[in-house]
Amino acid sequence: MKSILKNKFYLYMTEFFAGMSVMAVEMGASRLLAPYFSSSQIVYTIIIGTIMIAMALGNVWGGRSADKDPNPDRLYRRILIAAVWIAAIPLLGKYVILGVSGLLILTVSNHFLVIAAFIACMVIFVFPLFLLGTVTPSLAKYTVGSLEDSGSIVGTLGAFNTIGSIIGTFLPTFVTIPAVGTAVTFLIFSGVLLLLGLIYFISKKENRRGCVAAAVLFALCSVFGNSDSFAFWEDDLVFEGESIYNYLQVKENDNSVILSTNVLFGVQSILKKDDSLTGMYYDYALAAPLMVDRGSEDAADRAGADAVANAGVADGGTAGGVDADAAAGEIVGDVAQQEGVAGQEVLILGMGTGTYAHQCMKYYDDIAVEGVEIDQRITDLAREYFELPGQVEVTTYDGRAYLQAVDKKYDVIMVDAYQDITIPFQMSSAEFFTMVREHLKENGVMVVNMNMQSGEEGSINAWLTDTISSVFDTVCTVNVTGSTNRELFASQNPQIAQVLASNTEKIADAQLKSMMERVGDTLEFCEKGDLILTDDKAPVELLGMRVIDGIIRDEIGYYKEIFKEKGISGLLNEM
Repeated sequence: MKSILKNKFYLYMTEFFAGMSVMAVEMGASRLLAPYFSSSQIVYTIIIGTIMIAMALGNVWGGRSADKDPNPDRLYRRILIAAVWIAAIPLLGKYVILGVSGLLILTVSNHFLVIAAFIACMVIFVFPLFLLGTVTPSLAKYTVGSLEDSGSIVGTLGAFNTIGSIIGTFLPTFVTIPAVGTAVTFLIFSGVLLLLGLIYFISKKENRRGCVAAAVLFALCSVFGNSDSFAFWEDDLVFEGESIYNYLQVKENDNSVILSTNVLFGVQSILKKDDSLTGMYYDYALAAPLMVDRGSEDAADRAGADAVANAGVADGGTAGGVDADAAAGEIVGDVAQQEGVAGQEVLILGMGTGTYAHQCMKYYDDIAVEGVEIDQRITDLAREYFELPGQVEVTTYDGRAYLQAVDKKYDVIMVDAYQDITIPFQMSSAEFFTMVREHLKENGVMVVNMNMQSGEEGSINAWLTDTISSVFDTVCTVNVTGSTNRELFASQNPQIAQVLASNTEKIADAQLKSMMERVGDTLEFCEKGDLILTDDKAPVELLGMRVIDGIIRDEIGYYKEIFKEKGISGLLNEM
């Protein structure tokens, strides 16, 4: 102790790096769990709560332990153990998550996500963070020499811990996770803790066996756990990685290329190699441009053409130096070109890799599509793997913030920003949908992909439907066959079904025409309700979790019965 701890600098550095590592582990925990349990506020709450429990218990036990035996060796030994445990998280954490999920899915019927995420957090993170929770009270014991300087010393320790925590919050999010991934991020901060312990014991020339063992275990975890593969059982991934916002995987088979932001379920975007309809909700959303009634706009243009022609006749056959017949013909020609879908402008909030943009441009001529996507990495993948047309402009921005920043109006706005339980509340409120309405042209149409279809009263889709109905005069929905998606169409025009039917008759492509006829035949018009989401109150995570529970119950009910009747062996045989 007389060597490295003869002044308090090393103790302050220990506090600094311990605080930094705690927050880095917390940020890494959110990325470790998100591909399996989503990145919703519920999961973040579980992570924060679990870590606070561990730290509180560590504070209590660490203080009592330091009072009984004020030997710094004990503290730095705990730091070594915590370092090795954190280094093992990338290697073993995903197996723990899948094991916990596998056990619970056979036994738990309600609140599966909450319970599974909580147990996984307890198993993976409580022990190392409990050990790190002992750092502050132990260091306070070692650094305070008398009551006269106790306040300033404890305050300095707290400052070092706080500064370290700040760095540990920003560094993983903006530097290490985007640059090298979650696994290496755990290893980096584990290595920092390992060095703290090694330097201490090497300076004292003690505990050499423990130091060697910790270093060897860390090296093994670094070699075998240094992988960013969350879906380690997949063999057809052409890309797997992380961005600031998402875990990303691109999967390719003989028929399609698929983007997913979740390991266990969900398809966020798809490219069909035969250039056909996707068989998913994108096909249903193609009805939105066909619902736009441009009759009044065309009539105004025709009136303008007639006025130009008449002015030309009165002026001896010219209008402003231009032949009147030619001018009228040019305008009428443009009008004819704009009839139906041609000439429409479409905005996609939640562009993904551009499936909807690709489909719109394939089936509709002379249609302009632009998108907003918060994750630039997804846009890069769209260009590389999903053949996103170069003329489609994509802005890297939050969808709602983008609407606040622009004044442009569109014929169609698609809202496709909902992923499983992860529904951004700011894009589900009445205030947001009012903003969308204000950015639509006269008789424009908003289409929303609601991905958690449920027949239960008060479901998330019921809340979204009532909220949108409070903003738009006409709202109708259609269920997507073979999935949990439901498409919602909203407009100020009460005749959107008739407009759809009229435009569907003109479609030449037989496959698309059949699809649009199915949409028209199954549209259900919605009445206004009282379930309104607002910026102040939008419990979308809890509402979504209820639907997820129902989906899980429906999906695994068959296997639960086999497990009850035949046990694990019967279940394995069935699978």
